[in-house]
Amino acid sequence: MLKKLFGRQPAPVQKEIVVVSGLPRSGTSMMMKMLEQGGLQVVTDSLRTADDDNPNGYYEFETVKQMPSGQTAWLDGAQGKVVKVISALLEYLPPQYHYKVIFMERAIGEVLASQKKMLVNRQEESTISDAEMQEQFQKHVAAAKYWLARQPNISVLYVDYNKMLTAPDPLCQTIVDFLDMGLDIDKMRAVPNERLYRNRVPRS
Repeated sequence: MLKKLFGRQPAPVQKEIVVVSGLPRSGTSMMMKMLEQGGLQVVTDSLRTADDDNPNGYYEFETVKQMPSGQTAWLDGAQGKVVKVISALLEYLPPQYHYKVIFMERAIGEVLASQKKMLVNRQEESTISDAEMQEQFQKHVAAAKYWLARQPNISVLYVDYNKMLTAPDPLCQTIVDFLDMGLDIDKMRAVPNERLYRNRVPRS
């Protein structure tokens, strides 16, 4: 009995899972590449390869889409790594883990322009108007921020995509400090490429 009581192995220390999130076309793939270059191991299946819409690759993991049906066991192996989870799926992250979320923010008009261009490239069409889509995006982002702020196991850093492309140095330092994982900042700040900033919308 004493051997059983005192001979138990200590529970493994849980590592935080880094999550890159935001709306589609908000710079999440760029951030994934930055963190990979900085030294983090990425969780991806590499099924969706780079194309004209995402020259740096998509960094997606298809199993993420199965979280609403309860397939979350894979997160145990994601500890200490980084995975991309679109904002619509954040609420399905199981509460037994601790997360550091980098939430990419981009001007909604640019998100819409980028999505429209991607649909054209794929010979697809949107079924709702830009005004309706913009309203849906704005409401969704507000709801996601409200939810994130109330999760005791999640810390969040909001990163401005537009500023990252035009002046990456201070934001890279903020990300390195937030994650506190010994990332290589020089390799990270070499990733943002203003030449890929192709869907700009004038700000009022």
